[in-house]
Amino acid sequence: MGAIGELRPAPSALPGAGPSLEKSTTERVLQIRHWTPTLLSFRTTRHRGFRFRPGHYTRLGLGDPEAAVWRPYSLASAAYDEFLEFIAVRVPGGAFSEKLATLRVGDTLQVDKASYGFLTVDQLAPGKDLWLLASGTGLGPFLSILHDPAVWRDYRRLILVHSVRRAAELAWREDIAALPRPELRADATATLRYLPVVTREPGATTLAERIPLLLADGRLEAAAGATLDLADSRLMVCGNPELAKELRRILGERGYATNRRGMPGQMAFEKYW
Repeated sequence: MGAIGELRPAPSALPGAGPSLEKSTTERVLQIRHWTPTLLSFRTTRHRGFRFRPGHYTRLGLGDPEAAVWRPYSLASAAYDEFLEFIAVRVPGGAFSEKLATLRVGDTLQVDKASYGFLTVDQLAPGKDLWLLASGTGLGPFLSILHDPAVWRDYRRLILVHSVRRAAELAWREDIAALPRPELRADATATLRYLPVVTREPGATTLAERIPLLLADGRLEAAAGATLDLADSRLMVCGNPELAKELRRILGERGYATNRRGMPGQMAFEKYW
């Protein structure tokens, strides 16, 4: 979820004004991880009453609580974790980014008490293969979804495709490779295929083109060892607007549709900035 024109975390933007103090909680930063000089993820405490579905986002406020700068961010943590986790890109000159640059472990921030969004598995019709296609920090909500025991139980195959410019931007790469975690294994029937894509460092990954091109010419299906099939394949897309636009067109031409009037579809989208 991201702020328009400034931060590029993971999907959908809301106006910068945040909720009232009565509708937010004050949380403390527990951990910060810098993947690159501008890409970071951070964990905060979690209010005991905060609830969300994997794929949801909430709003974060930095600065004086009475005049905080607010931005929407997808939740990368599991719905059952005792902490909240987010991923973001700092953009020079951005109002939120400037405050994010000085964030330290132990600092506080405001978290909206509510969660939002439609990038959730319940927006999809039942299927066998779940494709998660992300660019940049669009990975965030998919990490949360991959920590949901239900997707390991309800699907046959989980296919995560994460496209970035530089290899260092492949956040949580080792964590993803280690899935499923022990708490997910009891009823798990699905297998995970993780396909990292680095577009600007030749040789860094086997796949090196943008996701729409890889999908259009069949290379993505070949690498995944799975064929897109309208009856069984479900797709979730989270990334920049151009990615969303191109994939809507490509998938729409193949008969895929989003949720309409409460009727589950075969694909779901979020976009950031």
